Amino acid sequence: MAAEQLNGYVLHRRAYRETSFLVNIFTLENGKVSAVVKGVRGSKSDKKSLLQPFQPLLIGVSGRSELKNLQQVESTGAMIRLAGQALYCALYLNEVLNRVLADEIPHPEIFVLYQQSMHALVAQTNFEPVLRSFELGLLDALGYGIDLTHDADTGQPVADNGYYRIVPELGCVYQGDIRLSGCYSGQSLLNVASENWDKDSLLAAKHITRTTLGELLGSKPLMSRELFKQTHFKSRGREL
Repeated sequence: MAAEQLNGYVLHRRAYRETSFLVNIFTLENGKVSAVVKGVRGSKSDKKSLLQPFQPLLIGVSGRSELKNLQQVESTGAMIRLAGQALYCALYLNEVLNRVLADEIPHPEIFVLYQQSMHALVAQTNFEPVLRSFELGLLDALGYGIDLTHDADTGQPVADNGYYRIVPELGCVYQGDIRLSGCYSGQSLLNVASENWDKDSLLAAKHITRTTLGELLGSKPLMSRELFKQTHFKSRGREL
């Protein structure tokens, strides 16, 4: 059987049996693909050196089951170079995608979003807007996006001077003109919807996406988030 050619990035790699790896690769054409890479552990093969996160790849896979055989791999460009906080953010993106994406369901819009987000992490020093934009785009693409511009009960436009509660699987619901615990200002929600970032809209977006993504990710902690907490970034009051 001829190998199917796919463009992608490694999301996760782990040891498998004595000499092999299992890799999860996010591809443009087929979404997340899981594959066995045989006979590369302990060697200096090109496959092993190329199967690294943030390296754009062209892979060749074969097999009829969900677990493919990776037959070939080559670079299609320079590795995206990340360090410090940007690296932790990129590992977070990889882990989220690896957890929420089902095998072999194409998501070309998420693939483009992922590439854009990775390059934005290289180019910017304020990473939080990149993360929030990625999370919102991911939720929208998976069908879990929340309309932050209209009241879910009445259908009326969100008022910038009102306060709203986010109801899971429903949307934002007007609570009055006085701020209550757990509510967000209409202006903050409108800013999140338009990705017009300031301190309040970033905080609102973090709470909203963490709640919604949490339902998809499950109860198991994200390793990237735990690693981030163990670094000096925690002392600066930052978290993913």
